[in-house]
Amino acid sequence: MTEYVVPHNIDDRILSRSVTLLGEGGLIALPTDTSWALVCSQNSRDGVARLRRLSGERDERHFTLLCSEISQFGDFCDVDNSRFRLIKRLSPGPYVFILKTLSGTEKKLGLKRKEAGIRIPGHPLARALVTELGCPLYAITAKRSMSGEEAELPAPVPERADAGTELPSIPEEELFEGGWELEAITDLDLILDTGEERPRIFSTILDLSGGEVRLLRQGAGPWPV
Repeated sequence: MTEYVVPHNIDDRILSRSVTLLGEGGLIALPTDTSWALVCSQNSRDGVARLRRLSGERDERHFTLLCSEISQFGDFCDVDNSRFRLIKRLSPGPYVFILKTLSGTEKKLGLKRKEAGIRIPGHPLARALVTELGCPLYAITAKRSMSGEEAELPAPVPERADAGTELPSIPEEELFEGGWELEAITDLDLILDTGEERPRIFSTILDLSGGEVRLLRQGAGPWPV
């Protein structure tokens, strides 16, 4: 099912139906400021389990919590003043920040690591949905291999890889442009389509879990800035 929305004037009825669907463990595709993302409610165990099965990814750094404001970061992660200033300077935007999680967060989010990737996307649709839902979205980049299409994938990252290991770039041919293309992913419950073709680009990943900022993947966001 596809719902067409205007990014800066989103129909409240569509947002309400989307929130209900997410609360029931649904999976939604939506555009971000990079490429398309597949999301579920962070609070839905069924949704998170479905998204992980659909993804097939072993490395949890491929998953991201999408937030609408920086204050939500503090619910899950340790954000001191220096990290806060950097995140504020680069957000909203095409950056994922790897942060150390607070005690108990791994269990709450079902993580095996003591770090989580969090970002505030520059696209208004994702932020509006997070605001309406009242909690972050658990997200992963939509890829053609999820629809059964064959694509040349980078070598898998070992499950126990160190948090500082660089992540490979996503091949351009793996990414979607138009919303209609995501109809090939049969496990999706809803596509929120703004009618825009998305660029085949991915986010920049910055590891803030240590003493220094480490670039894990160069994407649309420039680094250093």
